[in-house]
Amino acid sequence: MTLLDTLARFELKADARRYYLGYLWWVLEPMLYVAVFYLVLDKLLDNRQPDFLVFLAVGKLTFMWFSKSVNQAGMSLVQNRGLIAQIDLPKHVFPMAILHEGLYRQLAVFVFLVCFIAVAGFMPTVLWWWLVPLAVIQYALIIGCSLLAALLVCVRRDFQLLIQLGTVFLLFMSGVFWDVRAISDPELAAWIQILNPLVVLLDSYRQVLLWGQAPNLVALFWVCIESAVLLLCALYWYRRLHYWLASRVTTQ
Repeated sequence: MTLLDTLARFELKADARRYYLGYLWWVLEPMLYVAVFYLVLDKLLDNRQPDFLVFLAVGKLTFMWFSKSVNQAGMSLVQNRGLIAQIDLPKHVFPMAILHEGLYRQLAVFVFLVCFIAVAGFMPTVLWWWLVPLAVIQYALIIGCSLLAALLVCVRRDFQLLIQLGTVFLLFMSGVFWDVRAISDPELAAWIQILNPLVVLLDSYRQVLLWGQAPNLVALFWVCIESAVLLLCALYWYRRLHYWLASRVTTQ
């Protein structure tokens, strides 16, 4: 954990020095995305969702944590081929360092999001403490998906493009712009939540922050199961392919 934290902090400081606004970009970048989508969907396409700006902010800011983490961690083994060739470290350290860096950024985003929602008129309640377990569950899902993404990119670089396309697909299929409760077919809505755990997580964040409701514990339980399966599979293959990964990365 010390190594991960050191690598993450070093990269965060280096990244902040590249830009004039530095650490402010942690919050500015996601909010600019929210502003663009809000302009298009609400002002140009006349979206009818009540409080759509806040609805969109909750969905987009939490989804971006997943999409950016998976895309960036997916390239971590390939980008660190020089270090992998010189030092025999557990290979999962490299994607985990990227994820640890993203966790620091997301903590700042969560602070901003909570303040933004409160200013918008949604008063904090004790239910907001659900943000902590929800973030933990999402982080577990991110770790599992990211470790597998880095493994696939190491096998074939073509997976990098497929992963990028996959996250774009998930952007539209995870409830960032729409409410899963608006689906008229209950069976279809149930299958969407089973097949895409991000739908459950984004809806849970909105239940807690916007609607004053506790999240669906049964749905969250299945997300935990799915995350655990992904994580265990990823760790198994990293341990089994430890030396093969080093050879594959350095010879690509």
